[in-house]
Amino acid sequence: MNSVIPGRFTADFDRPLVVFVIGMRINHFRKLRKWLPVARAMGPMIQELAANPDSGFLGTETMLRDLRTIALLQYWRDFDSLEAYARDRDQKHWPAWTAFNKAVGNDGTVGIFHETYAISAGSYETIYGNMPPIGLGKVAGLIPATGSRNEARSRMKAVMTGE
Repeated sequence: MNSVIPGRFTADFDRPLVVFVIGMRINHFRKLRKWLPVARAMGPMIQELAANPDSGFLGTETMLRDLRTIALLQYWRDFDSLEAYARDRDQKHWPAWTAFNKAVGNDGTVGIFHETYAISAGSYETIYGNMPPIGLGKVAGLIPATGSRNEARSRMKAVMTGE
């Protein structure tokens, strides 16, 4: 587990980005053979992406909503990179997606979801107070939230202007 960094920080990032939220919900715990392959599929995909700096994948955070639902908050350079990975039949996502549709499809045992947000520079800001590195700050690195980065509006302006 990462150590807490005392103080106030913001992500050292001032470019456009895509935030991709993807997750699964176990609807029937007893149908292990249905949901376990879905749960196991994401780790190898993340490893594959992290090993390829040209993929456009910037990093991820895993979030547990409850005992049934897990989500990954992913950061991407752009939508084209995300889509290219999803559609590439030589990468791990395509066979996992095909296997999911064959094994689960619409039978209701496992739920899946994703949301995609394309965010222009200057349309986001971050703050981390007394936290270990997390989210965009973990992906991009942290800088002190002081001076021109002390308030949310100032951080938005700093992202817009690249200050």
